[in-house]
Amino acid sequence: MPEVAKHYDPRPIEERWYREWTERGLFHSDASRGGKPFCIVIPPPNVTGILHMGHALNNAIQDILVRWRRMQGFNTVWVPGTDHAGIATQNVVERALKKEEHKTRDDLGRETFVRRVWEWKEQYGSTIIRQLKRIGASCDWERERFTMDEGLSRAVAEVFIRLYEKKLIYRGEYIINWCPRCRTALSDEESEHEDLGGKLYYIRYPIKDSKKKEHVLVATTRPETLLGDVAVAINPRDERYRHLVGRTVILPVLQRELRVVEDDFVDPKFGTGVVKVTPAHDPNDFAIGRRHGLTPINVMNDDGTMNEAAGPYAGMDRFACREEIVEDLRDAGLVEKIEDHDHAVGHCYRCHTMVEPRLSPQWFVKMKPLARPAIEAVRDGRIRFIPERWTKVYLDWMENIRDWCISRQIWWGHRIPVYYCTACKKEWAASSGPAACPACGSRDFRQDEDVLDTWFSSWLWPFSVFGWPEKSADLAFYYPTGTLSTASEIIFFWVARMIMAGLEFMGDIPFREVYIHGTVRDETGLKMSKSLGNSIDPLAITEQFSADALRFSLIMLTATGQDVFLSNSKFEIGRNFGTKIWNAARFIQMQTKGAAASDAPAFDAAHLAADDRHILARLHATVSACTDNLGRYRLNDYAKALYDFLWHQFCDWYVEYAKQVLYGPDEARRRDVLAVMHYVFSRALRLLHPIMPFLTEELWHGMGYAALHAKDGAASYIMTEAWPEARPDEDLHEWGITPELVGYVDGRHDLVRIGRTLRADYGIPPGAKVRFTIRPVNAATAASLEADRETIMALLKAEALAIDPGFAPAGAMPSGLSPVGTIFLSLEGLVDAAKEVERLNGQVAEVEQNLEKLARKLDNLDFVTRAPPEVIEQHRARKTELAEKLEKLRKLREMLKTA
Repeated sequence: MPEVAKHYDPRPIEERWYREWTERGLFHSDASRGGKPFCIVIPPPNVTGILHMGHALNNAIQDILVRWRRMQGFNTVWVPGTDHAGIATQNVVERALKKEEHKTRDDLGRETFVRRVWEWKEQYGSTIIRQLKRIGASCDWERERFTMDEGLSRAVAEVFIRLYEKKLIYRGEYIINWCPRCRTALSDEESEHEDLGGKLYYIRYPIKDSKKKEHVLVATTRPETLLGDVAVAINPRDERYRHLVGRTVILPVLQRELRVVEDDFVDPKFGTGVVKVTPAHDPNDFAIGRRHGLTPINVMNDDGTMNEAAGPYAGMDRFACREEIVEDLRDAGLVEKIEDHDHAVGHCYRCHTMVEPRLSPQWFVKMKPLARPAIEAVRDGRIRFIPERWTKVYLDWMENIRDWCISRQIWWGHRIPVYYCTACKKEWAASSGPAACPACGSRDFRQDEDVLDTWFSSWLWPFSVFGWPEKSADLAFYYPTGTLSTASEIIFFWVARMIMAGLEFMGDIPFREVYIHGTVRDETGLKMSKSLGNSIDPLAITEQFSADALRFSLIMLTATGQDVFLSNSKFEIGRNFGTKIWNAARFIQMQTKGAAASDAPAFDAAHLAADDRHILARLHATVSACTDNLGRYRLNDYAKALYDFLWHQFCDWYVEYAKQVLYGPDEARRRDVLAVMHYVFSRALRLLHPIMPFLTEELWHGMGYAALHAKDGAASYIMTEAWPEARPDEDLHEWGITPELVGYVDGRHDLVRIGRTLRADYGIPPGAKVRFTIRPVNAATAASLEADRETIMALLKAEALAIDPGFAPAGAMPSGLSPVGTIFLSLEGLVDAAKEVERLNGQVAEVEQNLEKLARKLDNLDFVTRAPPEVIEQHRARKTELAEKLEKLRKLREMLKTA
C-alpha cells in the first residue's frame, strides 16, 4: 500500500489526477455504450470570460450531479463549450485595436476585422475552459463546442430559414433598445433597468394663434427628444384640455407645428396630463403615432449624438444637448419648473451604457406561436423548475411574451442569411452564399449586413451540440438531456428560448429539470461584481485553499435556490474538512501497519461492539441521506450530511473510541475495528467524491482501495466506482444493529458532550482530574453504561466515574440531562468559586453590552429598511444566540454562588 503523505499538498495532486483522468478518457462516453443516459449541457460561458464565483458555483453543482450519476452507472455525458458573445467579444477586440494600433473596425473593414476576432478567439478564448478544468469539471472535453463552429453555424442557418419560411421571422421598423456605445440593437432582456435619480422638466409649448399667449405644459425626463416631437396628446376624457382639440401647438426652439391628438394611453394623473409624442424615440409614443398616422422624426445618430434633424444641436452628444436645450428654453422663458424624479432607465447588459429607445428596421421572431407549447410543457410537468417558485416567473413571462429582436448591428456573429436582389428586388433566405438570384438569375445581389443575436445560436444548444440538423446516434440517445443548472437572470435569455426551440425543431423538450441556483453575494448582501470591487477570485481561493475546498465550501453554504454570502474566510470550512479527512486516513493507515487494506465487510458480526454497530448504522443512514438529497437537488444538505458523518460521527466519536482498542492488547478486537474503519472510510470516500474529487481520488489510491478494486489488471479510479447503496434492514439486523442500540449510543454521545461542556463552562483545565456521577434513566441503560464505563471515562478524561441510579446530590451541583441519564460534575477541589464568579461577572457584562448594541441596531428603522433581508435575519439570529448565552452564564454564576 502506498503511504499517505504527512501533509496534504493539493496543487500537484490536483494537476496530476486531472491529467490522468483526461488522458484515460474517463470523462468521455457515447451512445454505443448503451445503458441509461444522463446528459447535462453546460451553460456556455462567453469566450471572453474568466471564471468568477457564479461560474464556480454553477459548475460545481453540475459536476456533482455528473459525477454522482456516473458512479450510479448512468451513461453520462457533460457537454462543454463556449459562446461567441457577439457584443462582448467585438468590444474586447475593438478596444485592443484602438489601444494598440489606434484604429477602428471601419479602418480594417468587415472581412479583416472578423478575421482579427477569430485570431483573438484562438489565442485568448479558451481561458475559462482551462479554469473550469482547474476546479475539476469532468466535462467530456472531446465534445467541446463553440457557437460559431461549423456545425453550430449550420444549425443556426437551418433554424433561421425554417422560421423565415414559416413567416415566424420578419423584418420591421419598430422602437428597439439601442446601445450608442456598442452601436447595436438589444433585446428587451438585454436592457437592464437601473433606478436613477433624474429630473422631470415642465416645459411650456405655445398654442398657435393664441391671442393671450396661451401654452400647454408638458412634463418630460428627456428634453433632448422634444426635437423629434410630432404631436402632443391628451386623454379624451380629460375635461381640462377639451379646449385644445383641433388646435395646433408650436414646438419650442424648432417652431414646428404639432397636432393635438386624443389617446386613451395618456395618464391624466402623470405630470400635467399632456404628453409630447416622439414616435422615433419612445415605444409608447411609437404606438400612439401608429394609431394616429403620425410620421416619426429620428433626431439621433447611432452613436448617441444628435443628427441634422436636431437643427442647431446637430453633432452634440445627447446629454450635452439636454443641458443646452434646457438652458435655451430657460432663456426663452419656457421652463415652468424642474423636479427631482427617480425612474428606471435601461442600460446595456454588456457595456452598461444608458440605452436609447430608437426607431430602427430590425429582424424579429414571432414568439407567441413558439411560446404556447413551451408553456404547456411546464404546466403539464414535463419540465420541472427547482425551486418550484420559478415556475410562476417563467409562466408569467411566457404568457406576456413579446417578439424577439434578433438582429444586431455588429460584425462578429452569424450573419443573417438573407439576400436581396438589386435587379428584381427579391428577398430570400439561403444557408450559403448563392450563385445567382433564384427569381431572375441576376448576380447583382447582396447579403444583409446584420448578424444574429448571440442567443439565437445558444437557444439551439441542447441539440446543436450533437450535430443537429444531421441525425446521429448520440442525438437520439442523449436528447432530451437530464438537468439544466443555471442562474435566474437567464431564465428569459436562454432557458425559455431553449424550451421553445427544442419543441419546435426536435419535437420534444430539451431537458427535464431546471435547477436555478442562488446569487453569489458578499457578506453585506451585495451581489459580487468587479465594478463594486467586492468579488472573490475562485482561482485565488483554489491556490490558497484547494479546488476541493472551494467546491465543498460553496456547496455547503448554498441552500437550495437561496443566495450565498461569501468571504475569503468561509473557504476555511472546506480546507479544514479536507485536512480532517486526510488526518483520519493517515491514522487508519498507520494502524494498518503496512498490511493490505480490505474494505469488504470482513468483520465478525458477533464480535462487534455497540460503537462498531453504531458507526455502521450511521454510515448507511448517511448513504440514504446523500442519495436522497442529491436526487432532490438539496446539495447543501448532501454536503452537511457528509460533514456531520465524517467529522463528528466518524472522526470525533468512532476514531476516538477506536483508539482504546487499537492501542490495547486484544488483537482480535483490533482486527475487527480496523475492518470496520476501512469498510466505513472507503464508502465515505465514494460518497464524498462528487464534491471533493481530487482528495478522494488521492486517498482512494493512497489507502490501497484502488488496488483492491482493480479488474483484469486495469487501474481502479474512485470516479468510476459504484455509488454506495444503503444495506437493507435485514443485513443491519444480522450485524446486531437495532434502533434501540443506535439510540443508546447517540444518547451516550450526548451525555459525553454534556460532561465536556460542564468542564468547559467552569473553566476546568483539560489535564485536571475530575469526577463524574451518572444517574441512568433505567436499569437496562445502567447495565449498558456500566459495560461502557472505560469508554466513557476515556472520552470524558475522568479520574472517576460512578453510575448510580439513586444518586441525589447533597447541594447545588453542575449537571446536565441526556437521553440515557443525568450527568453530575463534582467541583470539589477544582474551582475557586469566588474567582470563577468574578470571571463570569465579566463575561455577563460583555454579553449584556453586545446584546444592547445589537438590540439598538435592530430597533433602528433606517437600518431595518435599508439592509438586505438576509443581513437582518443574521442579526436577529445573533441576538437570539447572545440572549441564550447570557441566560446560561447567569445560571452558572448562581450555581457557583450556592455551591
